[in-house]
Amino acid sequence: MSGRILLVDDEKDLLEWLSVVLENEGYSVKCAVSAEKGLELFRKEAFDMVITDVRMGEVSGLELLRQVKTHNPEIIVLIITAYASVETAVKSLRYGAHDYLTKPFKLQDIKLVIKKAFSQKRIFSEDKSTQKKLKERYRFANIIGKSKPMQKVFDMVDKVAKTNTTVLINGESGTGKELIAKAMHYNSLRAGKPFVSIDCGALPDDLLESELFGHVKGSFTGAISTKQGLFEVAVGGTLFLDEIGETSPAMQAKLLRALQEKEIRSVGATKNIKVDVRIVAATNRNLEEEVKRGNFRKDLFYRISVISVYLPSLQQRKEDISLLLPHFLKKYQMPGKPVKRFSEEAMDVMLSYHWPGNVRELENAVESAVTLGEQDIIAATDLPQRISDFAQSPEANNILASEESLKDKVEQFEKELIAKTLVETSGNKNLVAQKLKMTRRNLDYKIKRYGL
Repeated sequence: MSGRILLVDDEKDLLEWLSVVLENEGYSVKCAVSAEKGLELFRKEAFDMVITDVRMGEVSGLELLRQVKTHNPEIIVLIITAYASVETAVKSLRYGAHDYLTKPFKLQDIKLVIKKAFSQKRIFSEDKSTQKKLKERYRFANIIGKSKPMQKVFDMVDKVAKTNTTVLINGESGTGKELIAKAMHYNSLRAGKPFVSIDCGALPDDLLESELFGHVKGSFTGAISTKQGLFEVAVGGTLFLDEIGETSPAMQAKLLRALQEKEIRSVGATKNIKVDVRIVAATNRNLEEEVKRGNFRKDLFYRISVISVYLPSLQQRKEDISLLLPHFLKKYQMPGKPVKRFSEEAMDVMLSYHWPGNVRELENAVESAVTLGEQDIIAATDLPQRISDFAQSPEANNILASEESLKDKVEQFEKELIAKTLVETSGNKNLVAQKLKMTRRNLDYKIKRYGL
């Protein structure tokens, strides 16, 4: 056990006895015989818990509780008193006391109350720390993209994050729809509550209904216990309905009712349950076209698409590839191994490849190359075969040829700049590298390449 406890009571015998007991349990204990002395100690030292009597002279334990909680709202305060009354109990809990014990109490009772209080505080602190880390992880600044299409996404998400508006995220598979949904949640007023996600296309109707709305024991074969649905699990937070376009008309009707009425009914239940949940849905289908074809309910479409966010494909934001590659390299770098980098040929291949699987395919390609590549420099041949084969295809040659004139111009400018700076510095390569903000190794490579 660990924790610093301040004991406040005008019964000296009780103080001495309780302090010995708690120190034997591993706690660090300080004692005060009045609320005034307790406050004096509290202001000088740091404590994790205060245990105080109620009636102690001029300043009561309830006033001590109030002042302590004003100074530090997160500190644990336990009230003990020989004069138990409903009024005192209510006041102490209203002022923020964790628990209330009546004298005389059993030793095991106070030990258990203290142990549970510290355990709950630890869990609460860990939960707050986790929420902070999640919010940091899903800050908009941590979602990589400098292209105009992605900047539009960031602007839209920033506007809707702190609202309760239902949002539909459109985009091809692998574009990062769930990442955007999490960013909305962890930058919203619901960030402290659950973010719950489900792939609507991965389950048949009966299982999807049970997952979303829950079921009662015995409602169908295999329902051996009552199960809470994801709508209930997500209460106060966000429910992310991925691939909502894959749902059947029957399931669409049930979802529409849940969204309209803000209540659900578990499978086999007879009563409805009110649920306060923000809905963020996502699809890789064109739902407007699906509505026209009769495959998706018009009323549900309008209900989930109050705000629509379109995520561009990687092909539409190719300038972001140069930012994503070093991010994934760092993510999959293996401990104890030299940092890897891509060869120019590998970079050319990845910039010209069309990435039908979008960011997910790019990340998987980097992970594969880092894992299987045997050299520090990742060559084009280290990339997954479908990508390295693309480098030899007519399509790739056409893409690279269309960019050749620009590439030649850039290289010619670079060659002339290095040559001019070499003359200005009388061939001092270290000074050239410094002036051009290049590494010496890269400069040597360029000099050799351009035949300077």
